[in-house]
Amino acid sequence: MEDVTAVTTGDIGPRVGRRRLNRPAGAAAAGQESDHAAVAPAGWASGWAAGLVLAVLALGCASTGARETGERALQGELERRGVSRVVVPFALSEAMAAWVRESAGETLREERLDRLVEVVMDTSLLGVEYETGHTGSAVEVFKNRTANCLAFTQMFVGMARELDLPAYFVEVAHVESFERSGDLIVVSDHVAVGFGPRHTMRVIDFGQRQEDDGWRVNPISDLTATALFYSNRGAEALRAGRLDEAVAWLEDAVRIDPELTSAWVNLGVAQRRNGRAEAAEASYRRALEIDPRGSSALANLAVLLRINGRTDESEDLLRLAATTRNRNPFTYIALGDLSLRYGRLDEAERFYSRARRLGPDEATPAAALGEVLLRRGERRAAEKLLRRAQRLQPDGDQRIDRLARLLAGA
Repeated sequence: MEDVTAVTTGDIGPRVGRRRLNRPAGAAAAGQESDHAAVAPAGWASGWAAGLVLAVLALGCASTGARETGERALQGELERRGVSRVVVPFALSEAMAAWVRESAGETLREERLDRLVEVVMDTSLLGVEYETGHTGSAVEVFKNRTANCLAFTQMFVGMARELDLPAYFVEVAHVESFERSGDLIVVSDHVAVGFGPRHTMRVIDFGQRQEDDGWRVNPISDLTATALFYSNRGAEALRAGRLDEAVAWLEDAVRIDPELTSAWVNLGVAQRRNGRAEAAEASYRRALEIDPRGSSALANLAVLLRINGRTDESEDLLRLAATTRNRNPFTYIALGDLSLRYGRLDEAERFYSRARRLGPDEATPAAALGEVLLRRGERRAAEKLLRRAQRLQPDGDQRIDRLARLLAGA
């Protein structure tokens, strides 16, 4: 059964506009998991888990006029919280600060925001391009000219503050994407830049997305944005199989923002895969204390308990996970796999059918449902679903190949 991870990502293509503000502005999403791992903001992104806005250190919620002072304050706070490696992801080098002032600092103040967007995106000037797979710091983005949405947002906020602009981080609510990466399910959430007073906020959104009046934004603190950076780095190490490194990044993420659900879920996945089952269970339970209906934490904990023979509690958690408003089709595939493993065909069919409704263009739910129907003797229906899966994914995958073999041998 796959783990679910959450990252914050998103294609770069700046759009400056206004967005409605969620009330209360409480949650920032960074990711989720199945024997779930929650990585996110997404790209983080992704689907990218709530991290409450912290009042302890309200950096970046107003124009500072003293970027370095804010960076030093955050660095001191990270050290106070016992972070093993201190990174201020939106900090600028002196060369970067000089470039920003030269490129956009001479513009009239009311025009600086638009000028900054222009110079950052213009290929003849800075020309940052989208690249998934690595969440760089502002310094890394400036050097390499590549970024995902979280890295880009971190750099843009640092540059805006150098120009004395009141820029801060916001989570874009209800923007998620899901993908399978090996034996991980990755949920990508999304962050953007907020500018100006809250009641007339402008949002600089570097995700190429269609307009949707239902979107809301939640301002998040610099601490939460930094925790998202650490969580993304941990999730990326997790996906690469560097488990010790993943645990280190994610332990730092929850030190920075102990209310960041996605970081706790990702930490649990890294711990479980690193052979630390008791620590993983504690991390999942901590995530559920923060968000009792978090589907990734529920499903991951249920799998862990079943592996350890605690089937009754596992069943209760699975039933609860199935009732949550979870839009990730791969979560329901994972739940269906667990039901299928124990011979509960009706339950597996319900999970796979829900996965198909949520991901109609995904091949995996069709192939999974086909296997259930074949076990029931409904060969024609299974063949139809196999053809559907093959059209959606002509190159095939393990699930499609399995159904094809079962049909050939039936």
